Amino acid sequence: MATGNHWPRRIGITLAAVVALLGGALLVFQVPDIPVETLRAKYGSPASRYVELAPGTVIHMRDEGPREGFPVVLIHGSNASLHTWEPWVARLSPTYRVISLDLPAHGLSGPVPSRDYSQAAYVGITEKLVDRLGLTRFAIAGNSMGGGVAWHYAAAHPDKVAALILVDSAGQPAPGKSSPPIGFRIARIPGLRELFASVLPRRMIEQSLHQSVSVQGIVTPQAVDRYWELLRYPGNRSATMDRFAGYKRQDDTALLAKLTMPVQIIWGREDKLIPVGSAQWFASNLPNARVTILDSIGHIPMEEAPDRALAPVLPLLASVSAAPAQRSPN
Repeated sequence: MATGNHWPRRIGITLAAVVALLGGALLVFQVPDIPVETLRAKYGSPASRYVELAPGTVIHMRDEGPREGFPVVLIHGSNASLHTWEPWVARLSPTYRVISLDLPAHGLSGPVPSRDYSQAAYVGITEKLVDRLGLTRFAIAGNSMGGGVAWHYAAAHPDKVAALILVDSAGQPAPGKSSPPIGFRIARIPGLRELFASVLPRRMIEQSLHQSVSVQGIVTPQAVDRYWELLRYPGNRSATMDRFAGYKRQDDTALLAKLTMPVQIIWGREDKLIPVGSAQWFASNLPNARVTILDSIGHIPMEEAPDRALAPVLPLLASVSAAPAQRSPN
């Protein structure tokens, strides 16, 4: 019986050892934030604007191309930034007015006082920015998480959205087998939340990016640095933990029936994050959708194969930009 009295002590020693190990890892692998000014100097551009939409909510955006051009709004995915759209912006901006933005706690947009990084909050940010710019009719495109934001915005404002482009979009309630990048998985493990907010090995970001794409050539040192360093915007790592902690899968399938505008669905056949079967799921629930599947492409087609991904979008934009806006009946 006396031997059993040692168990609490052993458990205490074990817990102390674990705490010490985690503390040591924190000291060894801790990665500091990067000052905002440094990040803006490196990853901003002459087109960059920093718009305060509410007290403490400052959004980095770019408004490029002719102001009289038909507007196209681009929404990036989780842990990405507006930089993911640069290949498309370069091709569209000679003709179209192209607006891209960093959602809160992404890119050069920092955390927000509310700590609300839900899909609904991101739709609200998009609403405020669109209204600030005075856009009344435009196309909107979104990749991954940004696709979910885009189509929920379109469902709330069908009068404004002339065309919707979904690129490997989130939205199917049960998208089947998928393999999230290691960074996503680690971020969701209870107990590692605070550790992850301070420790962010560059190697982990590199591995996550490799898993996200099929065209491995785009995983350059510069690309890895961009993803890694922008996550080190002050407060963005903790905000990422808030976002993952607050994530709830929801079934909004019924909303898709309301999206009667033309929809172009684009999907990488080798997407490991959101399987290609989701493309057909969207098509079966949208009244006016076309699907393009890109062979040998993963989760980020606009970076992996910008011309192939954009090819089906160009005739859609040409069509809706030439068509007169339909007035709502009085």
